[in-house]
Amino acid sequence: MESYFSVAVFGPRQCGKTTLLKELYPHFSYANLEDMDTRSLAKNDPQEFFTRFPEPVIIDEIQRVPELLSTVQIRIDENKKIGQYIITGSQQIPLKSTVSQSLAGRIAIVQMQPLSLEELRASGIELDRDTQLVAGCMPFLFSQKGAKPFEYYRNYVQTYLEKDIAQIGAVQDLLRFENFMRLLAGRTGQLVNNSALSAEVGVSSTTIGSWLSILEASHLVHILRPWYENRTSQVVKTPKVYFCDTGLASYLLGIETPEQMQRDPLMGNLFENLVVEEALKSRLNRGSEPNLYFFRNSKGLEIDIILKENRILSLFEVKSGKALNDEFTKNMRKFSEMFNSHVSKSAPKGTVIYSGETYDSYNDFAYLNFHQTATSFVSKTKPFVLDF
Repeated sequence: MESYFSVAVFGPRQCGKTTLLKELYPHFSYANLEDMDTRSLAKNDPQEFFTRFPEPVIIDEIQRVPELLSTVQIRIDENKKIGQYIITGSQQIPLKSTVSQSLAGRIAIVQMQPLSLEELRASGIELDRDTQLVAGCMPFLFSQKGAKPFEYYRNYVQTYLEKDIAQIGAVQDLLRFENFMRLLAGRTGQLVNNSALSAEVGVSSTTIGSWLSILEASHLVHILRPWYENRTSQVVKTPKVYFCDTGLASYLLGIETPEQMQRDPLMGNLFENLVVEEALKSRLNRGSEPNLYFFRNSKGLEIDIILKENRILSLFEVKSGKALNDEFTKNMRKFSEMFNSHVSKSAPKGTVIYSGETYDSYNDFAYLNFHQTATSFVSKTKPFVLDF
């Protein structure tokens, strides 16, 4: 806040945006545009709105009155005062272009995610693999003793469909859209295939693409793009899809308990989802660009996660098991041979993130327990700062 006129905090519903901001900035006035009277005031009399909610101010759920941003722009240009506006939103579809146009050069964008495993550990919470996959990382579940994840996510989906999807009017058939979400959960960690989903859902491939964009803009899914060189023709260039929260994906798949998770054929995919999202959170929470990719070619060579920094690639394989296994590192060895000039030369040669104990080195590779995922994705690049 010390460097910007305004800050926009985007993230999925109920990921803790409001709670965090109120905790960090208790002296700010607070306006929630989900409230009907507050929303009406913002729409019809923005000057009175800022009389009732004077700067510095937190404006929650700005997507409900995006036209208020024009007034924010005018007030910023008139007063030239740093750190006066914090804007939150859980639905970017009608908002992203408005923020870019109205507040260009006046706003910083912060992407917020559900709780990270790192944050849970700092609070003394460390769940076993299967319990963590079912529970997910939404803050409510860890603030309410006895909360039931399956019930929470059922209400979460219904709220999302009714408050976000129905209101933007981009989806005419909510039942088919919900079915699409369930089918997509069954493809977490897999390549996106719009044509196959189109046949199963019963809508056009174009509609599937549009719906996927809606979920991504709502921060409910994360698209992981492949790393490839332009000259490489045998590399898969289709992205993968992951859910922002494994608890949400587990609910959509009908997985209610850790015992069910242990037996489910998609447990490995959901575990990969958990690790990929933990890597993303680690990068975003420290203000770094994600720079996360995967690799797959036509010969079956695949790397689950690639971190690219300063044009150097760090390699990660994700395995749900608990035992050390040289088979886990086979693909990283092959990739390093194929793209030797791109891969980091520092030890270890790559990292296996799994459910077992952490070892700094085993046959030239590190083995990292998934609870410690974040430690491998901390940026080693110091930000460039102008010094006058």
